[in-house]
Amino acid sequence: MLHIENIKSHFHLHFVVILLGFTAILGNLISLEAIHLVWFRMFFAFIGLFVFFHIKKISYFLAFKDIIKLLGIGVIIALHWIFFFHAINVSNVSVTLGVIASTTLFTSFIEPLLNRRRILWLEVIIGIIVISGLYIIFQFETHYYQGIFFALLAALFNGFFVVLNKKISLRYEPTVISFYEMIGGCGIITLFFLSTGGFDATFFRISTSDLIYILILSFLCTSYAFAAIVEIMKVLTAFNVVLAINMEPVYGIIMAIIIFGETEQMSPGFYLGALVIIAAVFSYPFLKRYFFSNSFP
Repeated sequence: MLHIENIKSHFHLHFVVILLGFTAILGNLISLEAIHLVWFRMFFAFIGLFVFFHIKKISYFLAFKDIIKLLGIGVIIALHWIFFFHAINVSNVSVTLGVIASTTLFTSFIEPLLNRRRILWLEVIIGIIVISGLYIIFQFETHYYQGIFFALLAALFNGFFVVLNKKISLRYEPTVISFYEMIGGCGIITLFFLSTGGFDATFFRISTSDLIYILILSFLCTSYAFAAIVEIMKVLTAFNVVLAINMEPVYGIIMAIIIFGETEQMSPGFYLGALVIIAAVFSYPFLKRYFFSNSFP
């Protein structure tokens, strides 16, 4: 029975990872500017999680100081998503997902800096491999330099998010953490729009197709995905979950080629560079577990 439950959880996990990869597809389909898209995504995701808590009778009350921290992390997530969707707008899905995989590179240096621990030699090697993959991509796709630049910014902020979130995730339910982070991100964008007159008559005037895509992005690819990962981690190890999530760029690029066709057809050099990055990211947890399982459980 346990074996069957384990298999179901693996299939469920990869379905969730496909949904995460589908985020980039939706970002390309939605015609809104990146900052508007992120506001709607975080607003509806917050609503979705709020409803989820009341259905599951989950308490979302935390210590005030932790709420402030989570609101701040939410600002970082908002910046990550803004740069992520803007990268898609100025390039395409494949370029953005290929470069965003470099999050591991930034995390490998941000984590030792914030946690005051030494940098592992394995992380340096993985970082060098990732940089070489980025170099290959840039050599063959120079006309997408803006997309590469903004995708790197998105990866940088994602690195900060991963490290900061990890420090607080041991104390609270991930969905509760995400709830306050959605509020923080949506709140800071709201303040920006209020200060710049962004909430005008046209702000909420969006097409039916955009609204449908935004609701799928918010409820299915954000609220549901976050809640599902929590349930999956009750059966599978964190290692298995992280390993599967590393497949997100692969699934996303494949879906982009199928859905968008020629606009996502890249040079062989791009796929070589992306393969180098994804291979480094995919092998990292295996190698870290092998070399540092005793010192860093």
